[in-house]
Amino acid sequence: MPVRGIRGAVQVEADTAEAISHATRDLLLQILESNPSLAPQDLASVFFTVTDDLCADYPALAARTLPGWQMVPLLCGREIPVTAGLPRTLRVLMHWNTDLAQDQVAHVYLGPASRLRPDLHT
Repeated sequence: MPVRGIRGAVQVEADTAEAISHATRDLLLQILESNPSLAPQDLASVFFTVTDDLCADYPALAARTLPGWQMVPLLCGREIPVTAGLPRTLRVLMHWNTDLAQDQVAHVYLGPASRLRPDLHT
């Protein structure tokens, strides 16, 4: 079975644990809704990055609160500090075991983060 990547991003309102958790959950729930056949047990791993101005909490903590996500391998890291980059940005790369073709995978960029990949934003 092939592994497909799902990309997504969201701008977090503030550097607080609550805002990071809320943004993470919103992004992941939208990815699940946009990819109806996606089930947590089919995820090989999920990698989150945040910009340097987000340090109040780990996005992985919020992901683990979703039903079925307790056994998904999760990792957090820092995004490279590009001078003109979007501030307070949380990104995700999910590795999904699926038979879907790559062009059938829906990527999700919410709010101002949609400018990061306008070619994928609908």
